Amino acid sequence: MKIAAIDIGSNAARLLINEVKFNNKQPEFIKLNLLRIPLRLGMDVFTLGKIGAEREKMVIDSMKIFSDLMKIYKVEHYRACATSAMRDAANGKEIIKEVKKTSGIDIEIISGDEEATLVFENHIAEGLDKEFAYLYIDVGGGSTELTFYENGKMIYEKSFNIGTIRLLNNLVTADNWKDMKEDIRKNINSKKPIVAIGSGGNINKVFSMSKTKDGKPMSLSHLKKVYKEFDDMTVDQRMTKYNMREDRADVLVHALKIFNNVMSWSEINRIFVPKISVADGLIHNIYSKLQDKK
Repeated sequence: MKIAAIDIGSNAARLLINEVKFNNKQPEFIKLNLLRIPLRLGMDVFTLGKIGAEREKMVIDSMKIFSDLMKIYKVEHYRACATSAMRDAANGKEIIKEVKKTSGIDIEIISGDEEATLVFENHIAEGLDKEFAYLYIDVGGGSTELTFYENGKMIYEKSFNIGTIRLLNNLVTADNWKDMKEDIRKNINSKKPIVAIGSGGNINKVFSMSKTKDGKPMSLSHLKKVYKEFDDMTVDQRMTKYNMREDRADVLVHALKIFNNVMSWSEINRIFVPKISVADGLIHNIYSKLQDKK
C-alpha cells in the first residue's frame, strides 16, 4: 500500500510518499520519496495578512508537481494539510479552491492543536523508557506545538503562534513569550524526570551537525552553545561554514531560541531527535484510519 502526505507549512511544503509493508504482521513504513519546496508562505502572511501573487503561483505549481508524483508512484491514499500561514491568510480558502481545480488536491487547513496531535501520531514515546515523562516540541515557521506525554497518556497539548518565520520578521512580542512561559510552567510538571523529543527541519539539522549517534540525546547546554555561535554569525557566514541553504541558515537560530526557552522553562536538560515530522504523523494517521475502517 502506498500512502502520501502533503504538509504545507509556513516555511516549506513537503510531499512524503511511503510504502507500507508487513514484517511479522507489523506495519513497516518505507520512505519512497520526500520532496521539500521552500514556499516561505509566512513571509507574506505574517506581514501582509495574505499570500502574495508570486507565492500563490508557487503553491499552485508545487501542488501540480506533487499531484504528478503521486500518480507516478501510484499512491492509493493521501492527505494534504496546511498549517499556520494558510490558517492566517485572508486568501487561504481561495487558493485552496484554485489548487483543487488545477491539480485535484484537496487541502485541509488544520488547527494548531491538530498539528500537535499529528506529531504525537508517530507514537515515538511509546517505545521509550516509562521511567520518564516526554515533551514533544515541534517548531515550525508559524507556530510551535507542544505535546506532553506521561504514563502512556497525552496530558497536555498546545499550539503557540511563535515560529521561526514570525521571529525572523520580528512579529513575536514579549507578551507572546510570557504567555508561553506561564503556560509551560503551569502544565509541564511531573514527578518523573522530563525528556524532550524534538521535531522539525531545524532541530534535525542541529542534530546532524552535532554528530550525536542516532537514539542518543543532545543536551540543553549543547543547544545553548550552538545558539550563541550562530547568533554571532551572519546568514552568509552560517551558509559558508556549515554548507547550509539560505532558507535554513536564516531561521535556524530562531528555532534554537524556541527550543532553548521551552526546555529551560520545562526544566528539561536532554532532547531526543528521532527525525519525525507532521508529514510522518499524517502518514501514520492515514494508515490508522484505514485500519479502523476494516
